[in-house]
Amino acid sequence: MIGPGVNGVLLTAMREAMAHRGPDGAGLWLSADGRVGLAHRRLSILDLADNAGQPMANEDGSVVVAFNGEIYNHLVLRRELTEAGHVFATDHSDTEVLVHGYEQWGLDGLLARLSGMFAFALWDAAAAKLLLVRDRVGVKPLYFSRIDGTLAFASEIKGLLAHPGLERDVCAPALWHTLSFLTPPAPLTLFDGVFKLPAGHVLEVDANGAMRARRWWRAVPGLVEPVPGGLSEAARRDYFVQGIRSRLEASVASHLAADVPVGAFLSGGIDSSTLVGLMSRLAGGRVNTFTIGFSDHKHLNELDWADRVARHFGTEHHVVRISGEHMESYLEELVHTQDEPIADWVCIPLHFVSSVVRQAGVKVVQVGEGADELFCGYPSWMTWLDLHHRAWGPWRKWMPGPLRAVAAEAAALGAWARPDLAAKLDIVRRAADRDGELFWTGAISLWDGQKRGLIPDPQAFCSVGRAGEMADLGLLPDSWLTPDSAAVPASFMAAFDRDFPGRDQLSRMTHAEFRLRLPELLLMRVDKITMGQSIEARVPFLDKDLVEFVLDIPQADKLAGGAKALLKQAVRGLIPDDIIDRPKMGFGAPMSQWLRGEFGRRAESEILSSSLLDRFGFSKKAVAAMIDDHRQGRRDVSLPIWVLYNTVAWHRKWIGEAPKGRRLGGCCG
Repeated sequence: MIGPGVNGVLLTAMREAMAHRGPDGAGLWLSADGRVGLAHRRLSILDLADNAGQPMANEDGSVVVAFNGEIYNHLVLRRELTEAGHVFATDHSDTEVLVHGYEQWGLDGLLARLSGMFAFALWDAAAAKLLLVRDRVGVKPLYFSRIDGTLAFASEIKGLLAHPGLERDVCAPALWHTLSFLTPPAPLTLFDGVFKLPAGHVLEVDANGAMRARRWWRAVPGLVEPVPGGLSEAARRDYFVQGIRSRLEASVASHLAADVPVGAFLSGGIDSSTLVGLMSRLAGGRVNTFTIGFSDHKHLNELDWADRVARHFGTEHHVVRISGEHMESYLEELVHTQDEPIADWVCIPLHFVSSVVRQAGVKVVQVGEGADELFCGYPSWMTWLDLHHRAWGPWRKWMPGPLRAVAAEAAALGAWARPDLAAKLDIVRRAADRDGELFWTGAISLWDGQKRGLIPDPQAFCSVGRAGEMADLGLLPDSWLTPDSAAVPASFMAAFDRDFPGRDQLSRMTHAEFRLRLPELLLMRVDKITMGQSIEARVPFLDKDLVEFVLDIPQADKLAGGAKALLKQAVRGLIPDDIIDRPKMGFGAPMSQWLRGEFGRRAESEILSSSLLDRFGFSKKAVAAMIDDHRQGRRDVSLPIWVLYNTVAWHRKWIGEAPKGRRLGGCCG
């Protein structure tokens, strides 16, 4: 915290609300003038000694840091800093590298050198400023809010909610976007006045509380040396394959660094199998692997494939099976753990497999997130790319604007009459918009046209509330504050096209994923759920060197041979061929089936009885019809039902059912 309201009792309460993130120790630091305070809970992974606890300061106490995450190249940086004359008080703490690295290189020089996942707060007493930093890709979260003139920040919203001065209310624009993206886009959260620092950003706060935000990294081409010229097609492909393999090996090796046991989640797919294969070569011992399946819907299980990989590499293999009863028993805890909806039902199996990890005495697991985004591993991406090539591009190029507008109006009307075709008709509507984007992210619950079928008058979503603070800070465009989710990907891509004109569509799609779905949905589900069990998840596919190398590979090279072809070639010989060549299943849960059973009736009751629907003008008749369509098997709308269920459950727990007064301005669209 920084400001006039800092005190040790309050900081301790906020810290203890997140005790699950660090059950191994606790620390507190207050500045001499009482205007700055840092509190920390420790999950001991590297350097288990007491003097490696946090908050951690330099020799004279002029630089103090509280840090969440891991710095994988800390030993290399420590040697460089020692040679420069810095004296370290710890044996091999990666946290101390941040303190001395900041002294030696300044913030930008430090960040350029860091390889890891991190969110940290650093107080520079000499400059009288606080620096809040989130890692490149957003593996670790960082939330903040101005409360009674004091800036408070935490790794989870629960830490901020422990502050008695924080008024709880719904952020209307965030809710509108959540209905599409399954979670709010940063810097918004569903809590009005609570914000999350976007991935690759720094927030600087001076002694008077003035804030300045800037981006320090983004997922764009041109971050590494250009591909050597004059290569034959075969040599060019070999350059990419060898570059991927060498960087992946180096990443897995660095992600093994720990003074506690390290394991891996294993699905039996190419991503997790690759990690297990490399870990088995590099770890110097038997690897613990963890797999989950379903006892009531076995068609989703990959247990046999995971067992095949485990036997191939001789791992210590752990298997857990769950059912709908397990799912329902976890729902209340899920709402608490998430803080705000991360409406991805993968959170459910992820929780149960994480609990087995903890029971096995393993504190660190490697996970495969990021591979699909880097190597175009989602089948839906191939569909979007084909649609862009065959229809979207020609339509936008050759169809006159007036005809596009007529088609868009007809599509909007058709979406009301044919909800089963609403997603396809929304493509026509978007194509008519000069700034429209075909691809938003890889997971969309409801397109805007579908939302307007459920919310005929979106006036309640025009209430900006405190979200305007982030527009003033430059962290989000004003267009995000209207009921128009198309504005979110449009803003990403407008900036990308301005700075990198003429890039291929796959590069554009990858950039969009790195801005929204990957950091705010996929990585947050991993962080919140695993840390809820006090274990740390590491993501080797999102290592800095590997990410920056792969981002530079053009679409034609990346897709030659099909989806994920480069990765498959890079790991052939490392893992069995039948694992590489089998069809992708994807990690999921049988939510569609569960919602057609008894749980579906419970979900319907909780959704329709929520005051949230009344406050924001949902048509309960339309919502009930959508749920009935799913339960009767007329169409699969399990995802929007799950999003609504998560959202009303969040509202019931964290906000309360008593309707709050609407703060409506003029309608914004």
